[in-house]
Amino acid sequence: MRLFDFFSSTKRPAEGTPVCSAQDVRERLLAVNRPTAPFQVVDGASEGVDLIAEWRIVDAQWYEIFAKASLEKVFKIYLKLDEATHEVRALDREYSVSWSAGVPTLSLSAEKFRGQKQSIEFGKAWAFTENLAPGQVYNYHFNTKELKEPLQSAATACGWTYKGVTFGKL
Repeated sequence: MRLFDFFSSTKRPAEGTPVCSAQDVRERLLAVNRPTAPFQVVDGASEGVDLIAEWRIVDAQWYEIFAKASLEKVFKIYLKLDEATHEVRALDREYSVSWSAGVPTLSLSAEKFRGQKQSIEFGKAWAFTENLAPGQVYNYHFNTKELKEPLQSAATACGWTYKGVTFGKL
């Protein structure tokens, strides 16, 4: 692994991996979706990209967990498929989250982060439960690797490079 690859979240396919079409790569990236994951991969045409990987912060099943965790920042990965170079170009964007009556509202962070992000958020809380016994109220762990690794694996399995973009064109 090259040093720049490590810092840019770039993953390259193993030598000799057969190269798939862009459509196959797209299908593989969408196939990382599963109901139990705290993230999802969706079509990104509305934002001018091929796909977007994002935390399920607005999903009814998940937003209560994110709200209890008092998460203040989340990020999305914007993906563009470049068939000429066999690259999935990925750009991370960070968003601020504000909670109103337990419902999340996303907005771009004041810092306007763009590039590659590695972060881990975790926490536990203990309090008295409904039956007045002490108990765990919540336990959460959010890691950007949970989003990136399945995407990187899907791309490299198709013979494509997952290239983290910090500077330059997505």
